[in-house]
Amino acid sequence: MKRPTINDLARASGVSVATVDRVLNGRLPVREETARKVSEAAERIGYHAANAIRQRILANLPEYHLGVVLQKERHAFYQAFAQEMREAAGRVLDRNIRVTISFAQSSDPAEVADILQRMAGKVQAVAATGLDHHDVTTAVARLRERGIPTFSLLSDFAPGTREGYFGTNNMKVGRSAAWLLTLAARRPGKLAVFIGGHRYHGHTLREAGFRAYCRELAPEFEVLDAIVNNETRALTRDALEIAMHRHPDLVGVYCAGGGMEGAIAALEASRSADPLACIVHEVTPESRQALMGRRITGIFQTPLRDLCAELMTTVIHTVEEGMAENPGQRFVVPHLWTPESI
Repeated sequence: MKRPTINDLARASGVSVATVDRVLNGRLPVREETARKVSEAAERIGYHAANAIRQRILANLPEYHLGVVLQKERHAFYQAFAQEMREAAGRVLDRNIRVTISFAQSSDPAEVADILQRMAGKVQAVAATGLDHHDVTTAVARLRERGIPTFSLLSDFAPGTREGYFGTNNMKVGRSAAWLLTLAARRPGKLAVFIGGHRYHGHTLREAGFRAYCRELAPEFEVLDAIVNNETRALTRDALEIAMHRHPDLVGVYCAGGGMEGAIAALEASRSADPLACIVHEVTPESRQALMGRRITGIFQTPLRDLCAELMTTVIHTVEEGMAENPGQRFVVPHLWTPESI
């Protein structure tokens, strides 16, 4: 395929070749709007100097530094989250957004709090995943005192102190999971729910929504006590195998957080003639393959691109206009994947 030329770029931008040349070489001033059109077209058609054009535009724009804290560096979901965060920053053409991503090595709230506090003085805003714990709340409050807003991602924490929450409406997600699981189960019976921990606010809300739905609209199903798996596959597999042995009338499993790979492994190993219905969160290579093989029933996927785009817009507004008097929530609508849609 022929490499796009400057003439191709001019046509794609809707401007003259001379204007493109001015953007490329900076010989004469070009309106910011025109320069952005050329930069967007260069990215779109794969023009070889797209990065150079972008850097030239960014050189004269306000620069903001966003610190991001994620979990499980090696997990496919968090790798995808980090990539979407970087790409969302790159799509902001009227500001220069730098993103520094740190990964917590454990679920220890003290570690997350330490990472947050070390960002003070280095960034203009912070976005993080983590537990709702007083150590984390203290770190968020200290950042706020220094004028640095913190946004919680996926699972809320430090309510009333953090600047905003970005993620799904987890109560609704839990109810939706119960609706789907009770429809997919082959008969009434017991349902198992896995959560990462009691301080994952999002998991707690999903469990509450799940139980509320069954209590109200599917009383023929019994929801067992929540099983804490610390978001690890090994604990999830062992716990589900024990639950299947103890409860012959177990008909469904809901993984409200991480560790779904263990549930998938347990279901594959059981090879039951009467398989359990199973709902998990996030599309990864393992969950995609399990759904295609009909070993699980459905996957709720967080629309990371939408979330990250909304976050960038809010970060810019907050840095430039100041923090809100009443911190709020920004919900994104999850995608539901089934064996027929994946």
